[in-house]
Amino acid sequence: MATPIQPQPAKGNSQLSTQPAAQPLQESTAIIQVIERAALNPEVDIDKMERLLQMQERVLDRQALMAYSAAMAAMQTELPSITERGQGNNGAYATLEDIVDTVRPIMQRFGFAVSFRIQTQERGIQVTGVLMHQGGHREETSMLLPADVSGNKNAVQSFGSSTSYGKRYVLCALLNITTRGQDDNGHGAAPPMKVVTPFQASQLKQLITACPITTQEWFVGKYGEVDRVPRSDFDKLRASLQKRVKPNRQRH
Repeated sequence: MATPIQPQPAKGNSQLSTQPAAQPLQESTAIIQVIERAALNPEVDIDKMERLLQMQERVLDRQALMAYSAAMAAMQTELPSITERGQGNNGAYATLEDIVDTVRPIMQRFGFAVSFRIQTQERGIQVTGVLMHQGGHREETSMLLPADVSGNKNAVQSFGSSTSYGKRYVLCALLNITTRGQDDNGHGAAPPMKVVTPFQASQLKQLITACPITTQEWFVGKYGEVDRVPRSDFDKLRASLQKRVKPNRQRH
């Protein structure tokens, strides 16, 4: 779990980084003082007070959103594109370390912090990024990834790889970050590959149906559908599935 990047006031931007947070704080203090005085007055209409508090909460939420939007707009002009220095099976990509090292001081200057929530689900690993502003508003986005089993990774390595991948893309989405060149690590920009023939797909489908549910879930997480299996994976995948076929489903 990554440590949240905490916002810090900037030397040259003290008005920008402190004023949005200071104003709601002063107003909140004033509201608390009103509540304390009202609690001591038996003639105060509690229902009316509650409605006024709800109205004030909406006002503060709107102010926080406006402060968030203003700071985000200003920060966008200073966020650079990130150089793709990582190397994967499908080309270069911007590493999480490079992204964080680049954006951390800029986020601090404009009063932002980011944290991540990692949840293991039945269909894979869900990475949620939360972008917080010192004015009180926050935005979040999530990405669900299957476990990365490439390269004969063990369970721990697979979890770490998928988590790092998710953090990279969630953080880039929250901050609207671009990278230099095309990041093909998610297979989105990879050149078209040859997939299995219809006959090969039918063979795989029969084998998968006869496999345990855990194997079926693994297959869906890795390939999705049988007709999307790369032709280069067919022989190895068929042999692997044949070993996992339930004993009572084997013909011989």
